[in-house]
Amino acid sequence: MSKGYNGKILRVDLSSREIRVEDVEEGVYRRYLGGGSLSLYYMLREMKPGTDPFGPDNLLCLMTSPTNGLPLSGLNRYTAAAKSPLTMGFGESEAGGWWGPELKAAGFDGVIVRGVSPQPVYLWINDGKAELRDATQYWGKLADEVQDGLEAEVGDKRVRTLQTGIAGEKLVSYAAMVNQLKHYHGRCGLGAVMGAKKLKAVVVRGRSKPDIADPEGAKAVLRWFQDHYDRATDPRHLWGTAGIVSSLDRDGILPTRNFREGSFELAREISGQTMGNTILTGRGTCYACAVACKRQVEVPELGVTDKIGGPEYETLAATGSMTGVGDLKQLALANQLLGQYVLDSISTGVVIAFAMECYEKGLLTKEDTGGLELRFGDEKVVIELIHRIGRREGIGDLLAEGVMRAAAKIGKGADRFAMHTKGQELPMHEPRGKRGLALAYATSSIGADHMKAPHDPFFESLDAEGHSSLASLGLLEPVDRLDLGPAKVRAYHYSQKVWSLYDSVGMCKFVGVPIGALAVNKLVEYVQAVTGWNASLWELLKVAERSEAMARLFNCREGFTPADDILPERMFEGLENGALQGKAIDHEELRQALRMYYEMQGWDQQTGRPTPTKLAELGLSWTET
Repeated sequence: MSKGYNGKILRVDLSSREIRVEDVEEGVYRRYLGGGSLSLYYMLREMKPGTDPFGPDNLLCLMTSPTNGLPLSGLNRYTAAAKSPLTMGFGESEAGGWWGPELKAAGFDGVIVRGVSPQPVYLWINDGKAELRDATQYWGKLADEVQDGLEAEVGDKRVRTLQTGIAGEKLVSYAAMVNQLKHYHGRCGLGAVMGAKKLKAVVVRGRSKPDIADPEGAKAVLRWFQDHYDRATDPRHLWGTAGIVSSLDRDGILPTRNFREGSFELAREISGQTMGNTILTGRGTCYACAVACKRQVEVPELGVTDKIGGPEYETLAATGSMTGVGDLKQLALANQLLGQYVLDSISTGVVIAFAMECYEKGLLTKEDTGGLELRFGDEKVVIELIHRIGRREGIGDLLAEGVMRAAAKIGKGADRFAMHTKGQELPMHEPRGKRGLALAYATSSIGADHMKAPHDPFFESLDAEGHSSLASLGLLEPVDRLDLGPAKVRAYHYSQKVWSLYDSVGMCKFVGVPIGALAVNKLVEYVQAVTGWNASLWELLKVAERSEAMARLFNCREGFTPADDILPERMFEGLENGALQGKAIDHEELRQALRMYYEMQGWDQQTGRPTPTKLAELGLSWTET
């Protein structure tokens, strides 16, 4: 077995309470590496099309990578994957923090959970051993209470706890998962999969140290990163993700009032800079990461503590500018509640903005809302709806289904205000001002997702001399952010492979290029040093492409077609204000871009499925048998 791996996957059947350890062949690791790619390998082999996401046959995969738990910044991320109850397709979400490295230290590269427990349980993994324990006393408790209780029960404050919340127990379609109260698997409703399985938490403690093939080679990459990274000037350290609020507003692409507008009059007041000057108490980080981009805030008068950290950009925009709320302290309270219920802040904010617009247009009434007036700008309504969604109470029961299903139930043209693709709510980045996102949102296998490739401003920095961070991909000419022609499709297609690779090796996109300092070739050198493989960039990018093809195959088996690769109609309407007022995506331009992207990916134009030739080229012909 190559270094960097334990060579073992933990298998748990909640229905039979069977726990066993499975050895993994080295060839499987080399072809799929880890993360979402390795998860898909098992899901395609073992899950039948049409599997109920809340049923016993849905696999919940928790997968690390060969580099998890090593001291290079950013290599702490791991993947959760399952069939999504939100989209009914492939669901995948990465998280940082400490849980992934702890699992590796406990002797396992991943955990695969199937079945449904008759009563609430948690999985306790301790240095190569595992057992299921009763979790009845934690059912119905907020996340911070659960973590405190589990730490006290096992008698160790250093355990790492991954859990679902009350929202997951209530099967909210976009319930999240969280480790250590601050590090989220936010998207795809994977917390609801845990809730349906009656799996409250996975608690891990490990004490082994990772074994690598070439320690000196690994140290050389670490020294290179230390020489090329300056935390004192890194905006992600200084302001966190919230630091982009003001710049997006200036560019006219800050999603505002359910994506009608691109500029928010109170943007400065909810920015990372304002946070840093007012309620910020500290900067948290993930395992072995020098960037320390996490926010910690306190608002004593509202009962907000830094135990659950502080709001990221996506939360500030989703519950702030999207709903018209510009009170930073109230948004810190919203963030805390989202964390306690363990809800995806993106989907929650978009659902609330959707409900507000439906109310504004008369599609929802006070009778429907239980007496609430769903007005844009009312922070009390946002707070109340988080409670109601998290507990599926009143109007919250409808909104807990997500905008696609809620719009179908409301009818009367409500789908016009439902900002989603494939059932997953749009993230807080505006495709009308960053046109590569039109491809990302439309074609993403997990539904609308902003983490599939670098965003368009990075493509504007490409240069013919090859000095840009993406030059190693052969991307040498700058492409305007509003372009959606062949050059943009090519730039997105190539850079997407790097983003997919990051998910397979557990690299944070704030550390790898083009956002961060770690060059792609240095990541390749690190994988070589850790595993002992003579791996090339070409080989690793093929792992990424293999992952994309498998995710597409999974969805095709579930009935998805090219007709699902579409954007909300609002994206084809002009922005109502801001620097890009009047700008919209053109239907025909997007259609041509999709056609070209399909050809580059090796997807059939009629079915959307990877062609037999492409599957053979990727070594995936086994998926057709």
